Amino acid sequence: MKDRIRQLMEQQHMNQQTFAQFIGMSSASLSSIFNDRTKPTLNTVEAIKSKIPNLSTDWLMFGKGKMFIDDDNPMGESQTTSSNATDEPLLNFSNTSSTPQMGRHPSLFEQGREKNTSKTERDVVNFIDKIERKITEIRVFYDDQTWESFIPKKS
Repeated sequence: MKDRIRQLMEQQHMNQQTFAQFIGMSSASLSSIFNDRTKPTLNTVEAIKSKIPNLSTDWLMFGKGKMFIDDDNPMGESQTTSSNATDEPLLNFSNTSSTPQMGRHPSLFEQGREKNTSKTERDVVNFIDKIERKITEIRVFYDDQTWESFIPKKS
C-alpha cells in the first residue's frame, strides 16, 4: 500500500511534505509509512480519500483496478478523469497570484507565520534583558581520562 501512496503522490506531482500537508497528516507519520516503521492506518486511507474523492479505495488498499473511479460513476468527483489521462495534479499551483477568497479564516501558512513572529520577538526581548556573559574556559574530556582546557585570549 505504501507503494501505491507513493505512486499517487508522484502522480499529483507532490513531494512527501506537500502531500502530507495536503491530506492533513504529519510529514513524520508519512515518512514512517514510507520507511516501514509503521503501516498505513484507516485514518490514512480516510484522509487521502477525503481529499481525492474519485480515488479508488480498492486500488489504494489492494492494488485492484484503476487508480481513479470513472467519471460516469455518481460517487466520483471530476477532479481528474482516469489514470490514463495526462498526469496533471489535482491542485493547480501555476497561478499563485490569485488566491481563493476565504475571507473569515487566515490560511494555515499565515497562522504559523504569525505565531513564529511573536515568538521571535519575545526571544529577542528576553535576550536583550540578559546581562552579557563571556566565556572564561572550555574543557574537553577524553575517554582515556584526560582533559584539556582552553582559555580565550582577553581582548
